[in-house]
Amino acid sequence: MKAVFIAFNQAHTERVEFILDQLQIKGFTWWEDVQGRGTQTGEPRRGTHTWPEMNSALMTIIPDELVNPLLESIRKLDEINKEVGVRAFVWEIVQEY
Repeated sequence: MKAVFIAFNQAHTERVEFILDQLQIKGFTWWEDVQGRGTQTGEPRRGTHTWPEMNSALMTIIPDELVNPLLESIRKLDEINKEVGVRAFVWEIVQEY
């Protein structure tokens, strides 16, 4: 099992939901109005007059075999418009209750 954390500009909301549905990933936790800035070329997303856009984020725990298809879909989404931004990070799940 892996945890996949996805941070994305809210403009990608429907596309991210579509990816989860296509891969039949049912369980996730979703955070709205997440502030931040990408590590390399990202513009701030602060919900302010100067930086009005906002991000969302989600985390899903999925079987290992779904990780690569999910990451590939996220990579393709990012290629559509790099200025809008989406990133995914993967952690190993060592124990589950």
